[in-house]
Amino acid sequence: MTRRLFSTVAMAAAATPAKIRVAMVGTGHGHAASKVKALQSMPEYEFLGVCRPDPEDPVIDEIFRQVPALRYEEVLKDPSIELIAVEGADAARNLEWATRAIAIKKYVHLDKPPGANLAGLRALLEDAARVGRVVQMGFQWRYHAAMEAAMTAARAGWLGEVYRFRASIDKPILAEERRHLAKYKGGMMFSEGCHLIDRATALLGKPTRVNGFIRHHGQPDDRLADNNLVILEYPRVIAEISLAGFDPHGNAHRYVEILGTNGSMRAQPFAPVRLHIQLKSAAGPYQAGEQWLEPASPPGLAYTPDFAEMAAVIRQGRKPTYSAEHDLMTQEVLLTACGML
Repeated sequence: MTRRLFSTVAMAAAATPAKIRVAMVGTGHGHAASKVKALQSMPEYEFLGVCRPDPEDPVIDEIFRQVPALRYEEVLKDPSIELIAVEGADAARNLEWATRAIAIKKYVHLDKPPGANLAGLRALLEDAARVGRVVQMGFQWRYHAAMEAAMTAARAGWLGEVYRFRASIDKPILAEERRHLAKYKGGMMFSEGCHLIDRATALLGKPTRVNGFIRHHGQPDDRLADNNLVILEYPRVIAEISLAGFDPHGNAHRYVEILGTNGSMRAQPFAPVRLHIQLKSAAGPYQAGEQWLEPASPPGLAYTPDFAEMAAVIRQGRKPTYSAEHDLMTQEVLLTACGML
């Protein structure tokens, strides 16, 4: 190899960012397996494996038997690990694990809901800012193409004056999941409705009033809040978020809808991605009348966009799309709605 060629190769190597070494803590979260797959698929990351500090944390997917099993204390002591993805089944325990990770200056991806204690989350985010780290929330639909298109249209005024936000997630839940969710007063709204509250607050900001109707109506006598409605009031908008654990066709009936004086946009179903549009007058890139579109999703697997942004935060110093202030406000709204504050 000539000196010039050696210099060129060396410069290219120096210009290539090192892979971000990442470990997962916890296995019981419903998103955990998909996030393992996303991290394994991305060239920005070196996925090291999973640790289970809580032996009662469920192992809910075969993939966890195919990746290396790590020791929790060794993960914390390893200075080469820059990112910890927190994916346990229990929200309170996840907040504890995230707090320990931030204390030793790791970046954190914290799956939803981010704990059940507002003061604890506030302390976590303040500590992260103090040590120059970021806690990324694992809300599921922050990069959903149809929802993003509808929210963009609302912000641009293409729907006219927005007066209503409506969203729903219904799904049947099995006994084991019911057991975990019943621990918290907010039940399914706390665990699943947080996604939709995040979409409402991202569009509308902090509500002036929060009304939660958190009810147990199911047959198992487990006190799980499994039939829930939240109303968020704004000066000129009402947001309705409903969630129940009974619909056998719940995935098909999930939706996020934004209504304005010029028309509406509705993301339904969430997968495959579809957007229903009805406009009185043409606006932006959309024609008047009714139409169905299939907006292109970001490249990669589910959760690839989340971890792509986190890689840019870690390697390029990119400012996160969602601020710590937004995340804390969203958690306050959630806990208020669930009667947990």
